Amino acid sequence: MRRILATMKIALRALRRNKLRTLLTMLGMIIGVGAVIAMVGIGNGAKTQIENQIASMGQNVVLVFSGSFNRGGVHSGWGGAGTLSIDDADAIQREVPGVTVVSPEVRNGTQIAAGNQNWSTQILGESADYFTLRQWPVVTGAGFSEQDVRSANKVAVLGQTIVDQLFPGEDPIGQIVRIKSAPFKVVGVLRAKGMSMMGSDQDDVIVIPYTAAMKRLFGMTTLRTINVQAASPKLLTSVQEQITGLLRQRHRIGVGRDDDFTVRTQQEIAETATQQSETMTYLLAAIAAVSLIVGGIGIMNIMLVSVTERTREIGIRMAVGARGNDILLQFLTEAVTLSIIGGLIGIGIGVAASKGIEAWKNWPVATPMLWILASFIVSAAVGIFFGFYPARKASRLDPIDALRYE
Repeated sequence: MRRILATMKIALRALRRNKLRTLLTMLGMIIGVGAVIAMVGIGNGAKTQIENQIASMGQNVVLVFSGSFNRGGVHSGWGGAGTLSIDDADAIQREVPGVTVVSPEVRNGTQIAAGNQNWSTQILGESADYFTLRQWPVVTGAGFSEQDVRSANKVAVLGQTIVDQLFPGEDPIGQIVRIKSAPFKVVGVLRAKGMSMMGSDQDDVIVIPYTAAMKRLFGMTTLRTINVQAASPKLLTSVQEQITGLLRQRHRIGVGRDDDFTVRTQQEIAETATQQSETMTYLLAAIAAVSLIVGGIGIMNIMLVSVTERTREIGIRMAVGARGNDILLQFLTEAVTLSIIGGLIGIGIGVAASKGIEAWKNWPVATPMLWILASFIVSAAVGIFFGFYPARKASRLDPIDALRYE
């Protein structure tokens, strides 16, 4: 043990003698580890943000989209055809066990106006239960009622962006918003949600009764989406399967024929979104990890140069009793020390860069401790892998030839 400690002290003393070269050698590891930590932090932050936004859409939600079928060789995607009806939504509410809330949905973009202000926005036609299903509270005023839906009353709940654009500095409750020239009374204002992951403004929306949207605005007779809420997460799969069976029966879809609708649970949508985020995170981390290899090659190069420069020193150590294993340990210690210190500095820089981006761009960053630990282990492994060959070469030098070396 005493010999090992003495050998390690010699190795550290050799690194201190050439501080600039030591720092430049570590630079590759610092950049590599720092880039990996920063990229993983940003990627995981994006994943967390996606999960939070999907969760904000409501709990235990099943989405039924019209379309997604093949007919005459033509394939239509989600919402590509109006194949859902209000009767379908009523049947789901009535006949599928485990369903607590159903909200038929129509949507369309149009121009709105209030006083001398106007704005182009998205109109959502929903049921009175939509705000509960989506966990989107009305912070001022109130949502519309089931009676408003049955009577197709011209009432509206505004997103915060609409309030800012049409009623700056005013109380919008009780005022009139004209949607395609039809006057709608403002009864409530939704809590602000901010931007989505795709960069769209979630508050740039007006929610009105779906009956009013279909009859008084857009002349629609079919739905594009039906929002369904299950009683618990355990019932999601069962509710999804029962909705599929019920709609196939109602739409008279025969065995072997494609559905003219698509049923997706919130979990499936979340998994798809986060899977894409994870793939991007791993891709960015893999690109950044190339710097680790470059850093390892730099360590090997410098260690080979160091062995050549210190050949006579190696010969003297062997002449006074150092064994090949002592020389191997010395140079391996130097390589691993360079790699580990570089890795630790890189981890610090990576975490600091992540926090800087979080503060600068208001982008959530999450760096798992597992990745930090993995980066430390990998940096040590890189030092061992790329430092072994130069250390082995040094340990196999012939003492006599080494002493003669000029």
